[in-house]
Amino acid sequence: MNYRWIFRERIDEQAVQKISEELKVPVSIARILVGRGIETVDTVQRFFQPSLDYLHSPWLMDGMEKAVDRIEQAISDKELIWIHGDYDVDGTSSTAMMLHYLRSRGAHVDYHIPNRLHEGFGFTPNSVTLAHDKDATLIVTVDVGITAVKAVEAANGFGIDVIICDHHQAAEELPAAHAILDPIKPGCTYPFKDLAACGVAFKLIQALCERQGVPEQAYDYLDFVAIASAADIAPLSGENRTVSYFGLELLNTFPRPGLKGLIDCAGLNLGAITNSSIIFGLAPRINAAGRLGDPGRAVEMMTQGDELAAFHIAQELEHDNRKRRAIDEETFEQAAAIAEEQLKGGDRRSLVLHLDGWHAGVIGIVASRLVERFHLPTVMLTTFDGAAKGSARSIKDFDIHNALKQCEDLLIEFGGHKHAAGLSLPIDNVPELRRRFDLIARENLTKDMLTPEIVVDAELQLNELSPSFFKYLSRFAPYGYSNHRPVFYTKEVVSANGVKIVGNNHLKFRALQKNFAIDAIGFNLGHKIAECANGRSFSLVYTLEENQFNGMTTPQIRIKDLRPE
Repeated sequence: MNYRWIFRERIDEQAVQKISEELKVPVSIARILVGRGIETVDTVQRFFQPSLDYLHSPWLMDGMEKAVDRIEQAISDKELIWIHGDYDVDGTSSTAMMLHYLRSRGAHVDYHIPNRLHEGFGFTPNSVTLAHDKDATLIVTVDVGITAVKAVEAANGFGIDVIICDHHQAAEELPAAHAILDPIKPGCTYPFKDLAACGVAFKLIQALCERQGVPEQAYDYLDFVAIASAADIAPLSGENRTVSYFGLELLNTFPRPGLKGLIDCAGLNLGAITNSSIIFGLAPRINAAGRLGDPGRAVEMMTQGDELAAFHIAQELEHDNRKRRAIDEETFEQAAAIAEEQLKGGDRRSLVLHLDGWHAGVIGIVASRLVERFHLPTVMLTTFDGAAKGSARSIKDFDIHNALKQCEDLLIEFGGHKHAAGLSLPIDNVPELRRRFDLIARENLTKDMLTPEIVVDAELQLNELSPSFFKYLSRFAPYGYSNHRPVFYTKEVVSANGVKIVGNNHLKFRALQKNFAIDAIGFNLGHKIAECANGRSFSLVYTLEENQFNGMTTPQIRIKDLRPE
């Protein structure tokens, strides 16, 4: 795949010099900070030294007072509180967190996570009926509910109050719930809008702890928020950076029994768990519970007090995850072939794929892989209960939720946000959705937007790579969406020792510039060997990382792309 190299422009060099001089940081580090909008000494210090004091008051979220009052009443009166979550990592982590907290308060509490294959997505009247049958009088939804008008109507009909904790976009009509906590709902002035659902639920726990006079107790749950924020690709800026920083610290030092078993099963080392570890190690195993079976298993694991019992559940999820990967691979091969056929038909700007037999548990993952392969907004659908149901994934510059909203008359239901959504529609409407969705993509996506970009933070001379530089670079972590590893550009590089291809088509060499050399590796870049071999001079865009081998840790370049001079 070809990439556009995008260099940050109009950086305030005065701000760069001020930060570099006052904080004694390398100029290239200061340039990255300013380029990312961290432009003053104060904001740099807040970025480099996260503090729980930076968290916003939970009482700023609209509906919080009513939500806390109602939960306190339910705890006091021993009412049954029913937690309704979603089957992904954000939903199950939020559910487990709420159960942990409410049980610690002695509350009478139960929960329900809908089965992806039999119940579908969202808070539905079915869950309300289950809650009513158990004599619940209060339902708290997490990661769902903001569009659940009918389910809330059903609950109100039974005399059950509903508190919604969600982070998705609202429809035109808000549910008639007792309280709605959602920072992006119309009229909510909460200062930070990018919380994961688990972050919203955490704010509720934070308010409950403050009401009880034990505000610090809320911080015991930040491990859940860190896992959910990473897995849900929440922007790791502002409040999310703070909760992720301290949540990862908690996960690495004092993992709760329900997560320690999962960490062991994933082969992760305490002290070295990062957001990448969550995305590629923990999250797929948690998600496996709902993709191929009962999603409640993830909640049961995370709420376990017995590390061995949690490990046994984690082993079960590991087995399911391996099975899921096999189904995923087969589905991807089928979907990629269908996509290539669709793309033969002209200059398409999107993909809408439908096949009866695809497993509902993997189509979201496969849709994401298709976006990586073709760099087009993608909708993947299977057949379930006589309807086409599936997932939509987008590229950077295309709001897929808004696109689906413009096709609302074709759909039975849909929900999500700018980058990802779920939907269902009559099978007969799929061809029209394909046609109209592509028209919307054509109106909104230029050819440039269809070429993936690499945003370069700063130009770097290799001789700038001092121990001090790496010390400051490490303080950019935790990395994740909207706080990616800094990307550097270096020109006039040559290979010091020849270029070889290792593993499965990976480039490896010593990058040399002006008598300074460093190891470099480019995954899946073997096809570019002719552009950097035989003494040719070339330019690199890359990130920097530490390579651990035989007990030794050495810095290395991870190449994202290269071009001959």
